[in-house]
Amino acid sequence: MDKLTEYPQIIKRILTEYIELSNRRPNGDIETFLIMDEPKGQYIWMNLGWQNGERITDMTVYVRIRDCKFWIEEDWTENAIATDLVSAGVAKEDIILAFHEPKMRQYTDFAVAS
Repeated sequence: MDKLTEYPQIIKRILTEYIELSNRRPNGDIETFLIMDEPKGQYIWMNLGWQNGERITDMTVYVRIRDCKFWIEEDWTENAIATDLVSAGVAKEDIILAFHEPKMRQYTDFAVAS
């Protein structure tokens, strides 16, 4: 697998599927969308709008591709983006749960860092 080519395609596909699923039950006051900075390998699933008089600016998922690894910076999905990446054929050694403190990553099933 050519990680430089395949990894961006994998994360775009996974996040696009989530956003399409979320938009099947639209909330007229909240937009759900994907922000991509492909040259820098950054992918954000964002929710923006208003709910009950309060401003909503939620980042559901933030994933970076750095040094040919997925750095999951934020993940508020029910089943975890890391699980979807593994199901798509990504090795656990190429996934870093960056939302965990570095000294705690050794206790996960994923990479600690590169």
